Amino acid sequence: MQFYARKRRQAPAVIIVALIDILIVLLIFLMVTTTFKQQPALKLALPESSQAQKTGAAEMPPLIVSIDPKGILRLGADAKPVTVERLKQELLVAVAKTSDVKLAISADTAAPFGVIVKVMDAAKEAKIKMVNAFTKEAGKP
Repeated sequence: MQFYARKRRQAPAVIIVALIDILIVLLIFLMVTTTFKQQPALKLALPESSQAQKTGAAEMPPLIVSIDPKGILRLGADAKPVTVERLKQELLVAVAKTSDVKLAISADTAAPFGVIVKVMDAAKEAKIKMVNAFTKEAGKP
């Protein structure tokens, strides 16, 4: 009786190049779809201006003071609520760290003008030389 000699099968090989290709595609997909910067959830209706300009990416970002329609002040990118007195202190601290601090006021069109003036006064007391207001281009939503 003659037995057939079975050839021993080789273990399946994992093609590492294909796995690396798939990993790179997944990494690129995640990088493209990820939100990198969270914007504050404060919805403002900015006033329109025919001279509205976008700031450059190379510039040092300004301190942002947001004023909602009720006149509540919020400071910074995380939009933490502050009072006018606390705002003055925060601006003085920022000027002590860096002398060329820029302040950007992002006020709603319905924001009380008196609050805007108080923010500008606080900036002047802190010796901030550059104060801008956020606007949107005329005719754009």
